[in-house]
Amino acid sequence: MQTGLDIFDKLWPRKLKGSRIGLVVHPASVNRKLLHAADCFLKSRMNKFTTLFGPQHGILGETQDNMIEWKGFRDRKTGLPVHSLYSSTRKPTPSMLKDIDVLVIDLQDVGSRYYTFIWTMELCMQACSELGKSVVILDRPNPIGGMITEGPVLDMSFTSFVGQRPLPVRHAMTIGETGKYLRDNFYPSLDFHIIPMKGWKRKMHFDETGLPWVLPSPNMPTLDAAIVYPGMCLLEGTNLSEGRGTTRPFEIFGAPFIDPEVLIRKLQAFKLSGVIFRPLFFQPAFQKHTGKLCGGAQIHVINRNKFKPFKTGVALIKAIQDLYPDKFQWKQPPYEYETVKMPIDILAGTDRLRKDIESGEPLSYMEEWWNEQCQTFNRKIRKEYLIY
Repeated sequence: MQTGLDIFDKLWPRKLKGSRIGLVVHPASVNRKLLHAADCFLKSRMNKFTTLFGPQHGILGETQDNMIEWKGFRDRKTGLPVHSLYSSTRKPTPSMLKDIDVLVIDLQDVGSRYYTFIWTMELCMQACSELGKSVVILDRPNPIGGMITEGPVLDMSFTSFVGQRPLPVRHAMTIGETGKYLRDNFYPSLDFHIIPMKGWKRKMHFDETGLPWVLPSPNMPTLDAAIVYPGMCLLEGTNLSEGRGTTRPFEIFGAPFIDPEVLIRKLQAFKLSGVIFRPLFFQPAFQKHTGKLCGGAQIHVINRNKFKPFKTGVALIKAIQDLYPDKFQWKQPPYEYETVKMPIDILAGTDRLRKDIESGEPLSYMEEWWNEQCQTFNRKIRKEYLIY
């Protein structure tokens, strides 16, 4: 199969030829031969390439930890200005866009609403709509497939940089499809184009595409991490380590107060599909509980088509709160530029999940209401924007 970057020169909109181009990219913005998008556009003679932009974690993937801002600079190789979209502003300013006619976005998403690249895309669309610039999305695979949705649909009372518009947590859309949804519903006057993929099927996981995996962010080292991420990122809203500072972020989790064997027995009672938990101890090199011995587990997904990552993440939090009510805590703000709302609430896109966990509601009851929200979103909205 081929991504939008692989075939952009063949499908480039005729009306945009000869334009001044700005490019929003990160380390995973590569073609099948691992040539970066910036190099591809430098070689193309259709347009004038003038400006680079980068999202969270830096255009080079240099900011290892979460919520670390970075500053713009001038690229040594091309001499072009590089603007940060994760600093004092996350939306391109008029001065950043003054030398471009078209903003090209080529970002590898991982299929979860909290992953901030789709919201960088939206803020780029917003800025371009206001200034009369065009936007071109080079589409890429949803690495965890395009079939299964899961988790609450964002309540607009809980908007933040980890969720700006109504989407389920696991949305099962490509970045191009997500952009199409955003344009049609929120920026109808934007001159918007998608360079679609060739050969991608919705049932495909990334390792079935034949494409090389490149880390889209430093703590997304493997497809395995992306598969569990829709549930395990919820741990960022707690005092539990989500495995940052280990070699298996999001697959490893725990805290100093957890007995692994006790936790595993508790989790087995949920009878979660497609997953096995292996008890372990670990010591994070950075982030939560740095240098402390943590008890916990590693998630081993044995059937990714039956595995429900969001349900699993909720089950972990529920189990640990039940076992250690005096030591488990919700993380307090600030978190991802939100200074008032609870981090768990903006991650879930609602305060209902937190309140249900606190009140001891059964996991089956919680799954029922978020499944109902997903089904409504799929039926009334999502189906209109699917390209493949």
